[in-house]
Amino acid sequence: MPKSRYWQGSLADGRIHGAHAPTVIKIGGTVVGNLGSFWPQVRTLQAAAPVVIVHGGGGAASSLARRLGHKPRIVQGRRVTTALDLQIVEWTLRGGVNLDLVGQAQATGIRSVGLSGADGSLLTVTRRTPWIIDGEAIDFGWVGEIQAVRTSILTTLLDAGYLPVVAPIGVDTKGRRYNVNADTVASALAAGLCAHTLILVTETGGIRRRADAPATRVPRMDTNLLRQGEEEGWITGGMRVKGQVALAALRSGVHEAYIAGPSDIAARTRATQIVL
Repeated sequence: MPKSRYWQGSLADGRIHGAHAPTVIKIGGTVVGNLGSFWPQVRTLQAAAPVVIVHGGGGAASSLARRLGHKPRIVQGRRVTTALDLQIVEWTLRGGVNLDLVGQAQATGIRSVGLSGADGSLLTVTRRTPWIIDGEAIDFGWVGEIQAVRTSILTTLLDAGYLPVVAPIGVDTKGRRYNVNADTVASALAAGLCAHTLILVTETGGIRRRADAPATRVPRMDTNLLRQGEEEGWITGGMRVKGQVALAALRSGVHEAYIAGPSDIAARTRATQIVL
């Protein structure tokens, strides 16, 4: 096999930028069933550089939980994952959602492979320690914090012309599985692959000062404006997480980062660009 064009290794290793740095796209669970022109745009992006997709599936997981009589707990856009929640996440994200996305991609003529962060030691994690939020110690349960990214399985698939579709589940050194925030996974993979572009896809597209008013979209957001939005309360929950992980990716060497709608991933004319 020819030498990969992409950097491989762990987050502790050096950075080597390939000739065709990939684009990493993260899609949230709320848009999985309503992707519209998303896949043709993926093909457009693939014409310029390889693409990796990371997906969430919180809506599907919450829906299944309710059907099982279980009420999930979400704190600041992040799921508290009990043992039952972990099973539900595995059934939905690595199961139904991942298979659905692979099927959609292949129906559009895109050769794709579904996998999780557990495959090929892609994501090595440790259990998250409790966080103090609003004066309360929150134990997130079976939630993993990423310690290392080993991209060889992704680069092998990319070199062979496949589109990897990654479910955000990681493993620790003892093989125990953990739920990992999908935005964080996308940011870490973008850094590990030395990606050129990170695109975080949401149903509403870019960040707005008023959620119900598209005209209030912020086209360009830096660290100071993100902090201001958090303090003023118009950036909260999952959108707050997206802003933070986009900044983390940029600090790790990713060239550009956007929050965009599923029909705007190529042109990004209605997106919010995150800058340092």
